[in-house]
Amino acid sequence: MTDPVAEQNRLRSEGTNNRQIYGAAPIVAHYASLNDITPCERFLFESSIPAGARVLDLGVGGGRTTAYLAKRGSAYVGIDYAPEMVGACRRRFPELQFLVADAADLSMFGNASFDAVVFAFNGIDYVLPDSARRGCLEHVQRILAPEGVLIFSSHNPRAVVARCGWSMERLRQKASGFVKSKKAQRGIVAILAPARWTAAMAQSIWGTVIRLVQYLPSRVFWKGEGERLDPVHGGLMTHYATPERMIREVANAGLSLRRVLGSDYPKRSHRYTTDWYYYVFVKSHEK
Repeated sequence: MTDPVAEQNRLRSEGTNNRQIYGAAPIVAHYASLNDITPCERFLFESSIPAGARVLDLGVGGGRTTAYLAKRGSAYVGIDYAPEMVGACRRRFPELQFLVADAADLSMFGNASFDAVVFAFNGIDYVLPDSARRGCLEHVQRILAPEGVLIFSSHNPRAVVARCGWSMERLRQKASGFVKSKKAQRGIVAILAPARWTAAMAQSIWGTVIRLVQYLPSRVFWKGEGERLDPVHGGLMTHYATPERMIREVANAGLSLRRVLGSDYPKRSHRYTTDWYYYVFVKSHEK
């Protein structure tokens, strides 16, 4: 039987290792090069964050979401627990405010300080151990103004089926870049489409086999929540939770669910194919 104290100490140690990874120069450079907003993020930001909102960007990384959120809000603050990430943000956006802080401790902010809190790129999954993540959510509930929103994403522990990345539209776009003639474009698509579909299906099947081997023996898959090592960036200890469990945890902190969307939006999400989910919670007046 696992010793609860030893398990908490292990997760704290792994959390420290996560911080060291995020502070490594190549990782910082990678995140500082990103500026894309996913279709799901764009939809949720535009539909849930009112223009002129006071925005707190948790786990800001290299500033991927900064330009978009700062432009939308009247005030913007970005925080990250890796000083190197904060330094990169300050160099990219010297006119904005960035702080070195842990999302588990937001005591530097007063009650009702923000209209929107964003925790993108599954950042909440690296707030370990569980008590730290609960503390983060309680702080978020406190610092949100009435009707303020929390938008975040979190890994799905049961995403064992790798989606097929095949897209006829992308192939048509590439063909149009090679030749101008519509007839020639159709000819290129007709020749390449079967091969591209076959390759994409093979890649999907192989990816699914790898995930099944990695995930099915894991307690996290069957329980629907827990921590396991994600091989990304050399190995990050990561928290996973099904939507049912994540919704329950955030609701316990005093926030009300408004919306859940899959990372594969606008495609239809599925419990075994959606890699992570985006959540929108609101702080209602009675809270």
